[in-house]
Amino acid sequence: MVKTYTLTLIKSISGIRGTIGGFAGQGLSPLDVVKFTAAFASWALKHSTHKTIIIGRDARISGDMVRNLVCGTLQGMGINVIDLGLSTTPTVEIAVMREDAAGGIIITASHNSAEWNALKLLNANGEFVSAKDGLDILDLAESGVINFATVHELGKIHFDDSYLQKHINLVLALPLVDVAAIKKANFSVVLDAVNSTGGIFIPALLRALGVAKIDELYCTVDGNFAHNPEPLAENLSDLSARVIELKADMGISVDPDVDRLVFVSEDGSMFGEEYTLVAVSDFVLGHTPGNTVSNLSSTRALDDVTANHKGIYYASAVGEVNVVTKMKEVHAVIGGEGNGGVIYPAIHYGRDALVGIALFLTHLAHTGHKMTTLKNSYPAYYISKNKISLTESTNVDALLVQFIEKYKNNKLNIEDGIRIDYEKEWVHLRKSNTEAIIRVIAESATKERADALAQRIISELNVIMHL
Repeated sequence: MVKTYTLTLIKSISGIRGTIGGFAGQGLSPLDVVKFTAAFASWALKHSTHKTIIIGRDARISGDMVRNLVCGTLQGMGINVIDLGLSTTPTVEIAVMREDAAGGIIITASHNSAEWNALKLLNANGEFVSAKDGLDILDLAESGVINFATVHELGKIHFDDSYLQKHINLVLALPLVDVAAIKKANFSVVLDAVNSTGGIFIPALLRALGVAKIDELYCTVDGNFAHNPEPLAENLSDLSARVIELKADMGISVDPDVDRLVFVSEDGSMFGEEYTLVAVSDFVLGHTPGNTVSNLSSTRALDDVTANHKGIYYASAVGEVNVVTKMKEVHAVIGGEGNGGVIYPAIHYGRDALVGIALFLTHLAHTGHKMTTLKNSYPAYYISKNKISLTESTNVDALLVQFIEKYKNNKLNIEDGIRIDYEKEWVHLRKSNTEAIIRVIAESATKERADALAQRIISELNVIMHL
């Protein structure tokens, strides 16, 4: 039976995302791909003297079709294309910098399911375009005022499959990556790459790091996702079971474009996506004192670990571009997001699962701990993630203003929605950019307390909404 789904096209400052098929403007149709690619190309040409754009894609089924449309459109704009083929988001980011390109397009819907695809847009620094630039690109797309090249000015396509090794070489060259220690530890690893490009990149990286025992689970790179591709506990039961069955030291899971990283401990329990960044930061700060950054919805364990190393923790608005902006502002030595995204400026400003794996394995090898022991060495917090559905008549901004007034005597951060901080717990309210919902995320010392805090806030919101 063919699965049916609602057609969706989301036009945001960070890129264009949608379901494949349907009428133009309703899903991510070929016409929409061409329209937004042309707008991005036009923007890139205005902001750079270079006429090269890097592209790469994950393994999802629609990737080749979208890739052909993107390449043809860029050629039609007079832009030369360096096509990395099956790649990862961080690899494309690195290639943009190394090739001195005008920008990059990653063809991936990240953790979204197979019916989705997207154009993730990078500037000349290999970083996601800013909010202002994203709005300019959307305005260009809607204006339709795009100047295409004449026949003698058409761009050319160059295929480059060397960036798998180039990316790995850059990781191996990092001073904090200790290949000898990892090899000596003789780790056994089970990898779940959800049948996307992590099935190419992660085994190659692990072998280069000296890991000989690798069990590849869902590493057939055909885009037929074996489960929901978001690397959350509820989607990784097969990985946990395989770790236990093989008595492996750990499980590793990445999302389809390999910028999110999650570990499973030797007993099959989740190390926790929030604690990927915590553990890596602990290791980095132990060798490179400095500041850290994560977004407002990430665990306070990073704050605790940073303080232990005499650094200062800073919170940013949700979104990788916001984390990167804050990291540059405060000169952070490590940062990222609590969804398993590690950003290590020593290599580049982007979430990178390859870098995260190399630093984490070095850390684990140096401690000599099992995964469960390492996890238990960090402050224990629990996050409760919830949402409230909104109606078309809900004035979200007015609702949040009333909530700010209600909690004005508390410690508030209103940079991105509202975050209320208590002594050892917090709650973050923010409206979604892609759904008619308010996200309510709470953290406390136990799951029960986090859930109770979230439900109390949700009840208060519901009361205000129905006044």
